Amino acid sequence: MAVAPRAGALDLARASHRSRVLRERAAALVTHVVLLVGGVAMLTPFAWMVSTSLKRPGDVFAFPPEWIPSPIQWGNYAETWRSAPFDHYLINTVVVSVSVTILDLTTSALAAYSFSRLRFAGRDRLFLLYLGTLMIPGQVTIIPNFVLMKYLGWTDTYLALIIPPAFSAFGTFLLRQFFMSIPYELEEAAKIDGASYPRIWATIILPLSGPALSTLAVFSFMSQWNNFLWPLIVTSSNNMRTFTVGLRFFVDEYSTKYHLLMAGSVMSILPILVVFVFFQRYFVRSIRLTGMGGT
Repeated sequence: MAVAPRAGALDLARASHRSRVLRERAAALVTHVVLLVGGVAMLTPFAWMVSTSLKRPGDVFAFPPEWIPSPIQWGNYAETWRSAPFDHYLINTVVVSVSVTILDLTTSALAAYSFSRLRFAGRDRLFLLYLGTLMIPGQVTIIPNFVLMKYLGWTDTYLALIIPPAFSAFGTFLLRQFFMSIPYELEEAAKIDGASYPRIWATIILPLSGPALSTLAVFSFMSQWNNFLWPLIVTSSNNMRTFTVGLRFFVDEYSTKYHLLMAGSVMSILPILVVFVFFQRYFVRSIRLTGMGGT
């Protein structure tokens, strides 16, 4: 008589397990479908950009739309490059992006070390005040920054393109969160050996913060490479234009050369893709270890 209830309980447990497995598989299937739809929705504009860059001018707005142009106009890229001094625009963009990235890493790392490892009166309040600047839209500070650049005589120079973006509250926050996860025992041992704060920062904190620094470098480089509004406002000559500003050459008052504009846009995003692919493993690791939702 005791065997029947035990068998019934075993069957019930098996049925419950199968039901749980089916629910988990259904949830996983729904998740993958949603992610697939979201991925396709995000990639569609990029696919259309590439497709448009290979079309003839009269085929850009053809109906029904052609995703695979016929014939493919590879010459659009060469024509785009010859239409304006894009080689000079590219050099300006590389100089500005690399310079801002290096300065942003340096200033953010110094500020983050102060806010995470040093103890001084009002540290947390000062950090919250500094962090509060993230709530101010960048468009609000454009006019004051431009007036300051004009007062200093920096307009239409590399200084105007590099110095204002070289200080980042977001970068400070990102590195501070990572620095706080580094054991204090390492710093205490260095102090016992007579190491100063700058030496601790340079020889202990920074070498252990490679993932966070790589992530900030990717964010900073991408932001400056794609920056359009500030270079447009602060530069006035062809010699100082960046790649994104140079793409305006294909937009005039009465018409837009969409096939060349899209070709230039494709050339513009290629370096960003290379940088992201190169730093991807550091980027993913840092998002996991930085503690974006922690203290």
